[in-house]
Amino acid sequence: MKIETLAKSYSCRKVTQSDIPSVLALYESNPLYFQYCPPQPSLDSVMEDIARLPQGKTQDDKYYVGFWDGSSLVAVMDFVCAYPDEKTIFIGLFMVNQAYQGNEIGSQIVTEALAYFAKNFQKVRLAYVKGNPQSQHFWEKQGFKPTGSEIEQESYTVVIMEKNFLG
Repeated sequence: MKIETLAKSYSCRKVTQSDIPSVLALYESNPLYFQYCPPQPSLDSVMEDIARLPQGKTQDDKYYVGFWDGSSLVAVMDFVCAYPDEKTIFIGLFMVNQAYQGNEIGSQIVTEALAYFAKNFQKVRLAYVKGNPQSQHFWEKQGFKPTGSEIEQESYTVVIMEKNFLG
């Protein structure tokens, strides 16, 4: 996968150890997200997000990438290829720095990423925390539809959504 071509509007690359403070600052700019999806952000939680994998997947399948405007981190996206099946890509996290929100930048990044993913996958799947109106609205605006599945986590429930690339 050529991560650098994931977005046209911003430079894109895998997040490195030296980027973790920037990712933490981006997380901290989004208190509403962590109100619905604890715990509160920390350096440890960022490193856990970068390392977290679904069962049966390896680090070769996972990408935790940043979208940069010069030296400013605009957004992060975490995705796993061929999960839960070979035809699907799973977005585990997408978050835009609050300083960049409200200008359709998140929609632009997602649109560009989905166009790239559509070259190799038939659909994309994700989950948002039930009750988080900002996340629900954003993903519905991107054309995602609930699958009808919800998964209980320790302190919240997630709603599974999908978008098919083929019709």
